[in-house]
Amino acid sequence: MRIAALTVLVLIAFVAPSRAEKPVPFSGTQVVATAKPFKQFVSDLKAAIGANKMGIVAEACATCGAKSIGVTIPGNRVIMIYKPQFAVRMLEASVPAGIEAPLRLYVTEEPDGTAKLTYRLPSHVFGAYEVAAPDEMAKELDVIVARIVSDATR
Repeated sequence: MRIAALTVLVLIAFVAPSRAEKPVPFSGTQVVATAKPFKQFVSDLKAAIGANKMGIVAEACATCGAKSIGVTIPGNRVIMIYKPQFAVRMLEASVPAGIEAPLRLYVTEEPDGTAKLTYRLPSHVFGAYEVAAPDEMAKELDVIVARIVSDATR
């Protein structure tokens, strides 16, 4: 009987799904907890993007999609930002790096209703290509994104 029970436990251990999640799997990932409510932070982030002369290229709203099928989930947005001048410079230097644009800012709602921002530093996003011109451009974008985050979180 003990062997049967042990066998069942071993099988469960191998068959049971595991959830080994790595919350920040890529280098240069930044996670910023804010004290702001989700909706307010999203609004402040959009204002900061515009104030820093970047454009919102697209916005994905998982919360909105879930709502459309009758499911309620916490606030969840991906705001994609870029600027045509950076796109031209990037593509002149490296067409393959074009898949990395636009840059993504991921805003999630915490259980207490506040927002958390997750993004990757542009220098890490474009640095993987090891091409000098996008590396220089990415350093400029690091500074701009840092200002956007600072403006949005204060």
